[in-house]
Amino acid sequence: MRVLNRVGPVLAPRWPSLDPDNIVRAASRAAKSDQFGDESFRDALPVFFDAVAREADLTWLGRVMCRQSLLSFLQNRFSVYRHRAAHPEVAGVPIERPIFIVGYPRTGTTILHSLLAEDPANRAPLAWEVQFPDPPPRSATFNTDPRIDEARTHFGHMDTMAPSLASIHEIGADLPQECMPILAQSMLGPQLHMIFNVPSYQAWVDTQSHAPAYTYHRHFLEHLQSRHMGDRWVLKSPVHLRSLDALLAEYPDARIIFTHRDPAKIVPSLASLYYVVRGLASDSVDPCALGRQTTEWWADALDAAMAVRDKHSDKAGQFMDVQFEEIVADPVAVLGRAYERFDVPWSGDIEGRMRSFLDNHPRGQHGSHSYEIEDFGMTLGQIRERFGRYCSTHDVQLAV
Repeated sequence: MRVLNRVGPVLAPRWPSLDPDNIVRAASRAAKSDQFGDESFRDALPVFFDAVAREADLTWLGRVMCRQSLLSFLQNRFSVYRHRAAHPEVAGVPIERPIFIVGYPRTGTTILHSLLAEDPANRAPLAWEVQFPDPPPRSATFNTDPRIDEARTHFGHMDTMAPSLASIHEIGADLPQECMPILAQSMLGPQLHMIFNVPSYQAWVDTQSHAPAYTYHRHFLEHLQSRHMGDRWVLKSPVHLRSLDALLAEYPDARIIFTHRDPAKIVPSLASLYYVVRGLASDSVDPCALGRQTTEWWADALDAAMAVRDKHSDKAGQFMDVQFEEIVADPVAVLGRAYERFDVPWSGDIEGRMRSFLDNHPRGQHGSHSYEIEDFGMTLGQIRERFGRYCSTHDVQLAV
């Protein structure tokens, strides 16, 4: 990476271009499509690239990553809508009673999602099909699709560039993928700010309606399910906390598992994750500034989620609150209760599949994640004060 950052500007001084129009044209050519659905994403592009120019302080390799990220998002979007235009039967197929797992990262959301994916009746989006969605996967070749190996190579490059990433958050081609990279294709999610330091862009995103993002989310699921589907979707992402109102507007019958854990065990861990990821694109990541950004954005996300739940008190039966300690003790039992609450069929076979998965995927198999709260300019008192209402509202057990 250091060599590339030294020689890249010499060998390719005019590349990569971060001109928004250039990137849109390149994505359109790659997708062989001029179909992109709602045009609201175009409003975000100049805001994002202005923030990149002023705030991100990218290396040459960081500029390559930035261009490739946008190309990937937009190419997927154009491809989805090209297929949709050619196959109008994809649109409008019901997505009923999907199960969403929300809650902070590091609260057990990943293991719950992985276990839900073990139920043959459930349909979880896998990382390879989210990364390479066109054409829609087919049931007959779902486990042998050549894009699986392509995705293994793609995610393998990430592991090579950031060897500590797997111990923080594992990503694998055939593992369930969360919704964040789907929402990113609308340019209205937080993923770009997690990768690049663009706080003014994220501040702009947070003032926008997230309805277009969830409309696109549904269109993406319609695309994936058109040739391979189960009885219900099982979905997951902590970023839904910030836009729970838009989620419920798009999926009014959604069932939501809301996980909880002491923020003092979460926020520094998140800052550490972002520090690793942003370090791939910039040599000047400020850990204290990152700590402040992480604390405030996620605290605001929880505040927003609590406000939505107050607003939609009539939907209380569609939520299930779960403490992290319950998940650590027995995540399969947690899901058994969730199935009962949401009136989903449960059986010994389903429980056996889930327990077999647990036996074959022990916790911490990819190493431990080490960080210190002080590394990111945080104090326990600050976290306790900022997240006090959340902890008292949801009876969160304080671990430290």
